[in-house]
Amino acid sequence: MTIIQLEYAVALATYKSFVSAAEKSFVTQPTLSLQIQKLEEELGVKIFDRSRHPIEITAMGKVIIEQVRKTLEEFERIHELIQQQQNIIAGSFKLAVIPTIASNILPPLLEQYSLSYPEIRLDVVEMETHRIITALRNNEIDAGLLSTPLEEKDIKEYPLFYEPFVAYFRKDDKLLAKRMIEPSDVELDRIWLLNEGHCMRNQIIDLCSDQVQRLQAKRPYRYESSNVETLRRMVDKNGGMTILPELATSEFDEDRIENVRYFTDPEPVREIALVTNDHFVHFTILQSLMDEILKLIPEKMRVQKKNRKVLRIQSARL
Repeated sequence: MTIIQLEYAVALATYKSFVSAAEKSFVTQPTLSLQIQKLEEELGVKIFDRSRHPIEITAMGKVIIEQVRKTLEEFERIHELIQQQQNIIAGSFKLAVIPTIASNILPPLLEQYSLSYPEIRLDVVEMETHRIITALRNNEIDAGLLSTPLEEKDIKEYPLFYEPFVAYFRKDDKLLAKRMIEPSDVELDRIWLLNEGHCMRNQIIDLCSDQVQRLQAKRPYRYESSNVETLRRMVDKNGGMTILPELATSEFDEDRIENVRYFTDPEPVREIALVTNDHFVHFTILQSLMDEILKLIPEKMRVQKKNRKVLRIQSARL
């Protein structure tokens, strides 16, 4: 019995397909199939029912796979303990980031992280929240950077900071006469929103839940984007308003900053956290990521305050 065989077995249990499991394991299908067959022969039991499509795990196989996952977790802990004792931070790490964070955090983070930790290969991909959760459960990534709380029982959350939401208007909008605005000022029939599937879209709807039924009702056309910068441009050209995370305004010039208004208390914010699955072991690398991300965040965002309201994620989709 080898570690490789155990890893292949977990891959097949996860993807229920020899083709998919082989692709995710970066081996040929015959190689993966042969190693799993050898494992079953050594154990003297069938782990998988190959007559079903998709492949199913046998009753005994479920018990074995559960133990195999624990065994692989402990194996990974050995490497983590060695690195901790030798004060080494090295290896590869797969990180997924939601799009509304990626554009503001990733450019400076990747540059600085590679300088601070040259022995770590950081592989980063943009994903929406639901895809990150699935990828964590399938062990396709090590961690995700997204908005929380998720309220997922098998996902661990490590909150980092609290980012305020701000409203952005065209320069001739009447609401710019106000120094600060309230959620009741947000008219959903003239707001530009992100596509469905983005957690920030649901948070904005949560902020203005009493107006959901009027969403864009009076507009002669409807446009939704996957990019907050596109929303800002739509406002500049077509009027209306949008809601932006505050970090998205960090590179605004003076003219654009004049079009931004903050909300009155309780200030709406989103909680940003690193998340992992519940058998994650690479805590040294995770801590290094936390440290580097927080260096990029204004101090005022690092602590949750009483006059802030964390907006929900799990609002119903429109």
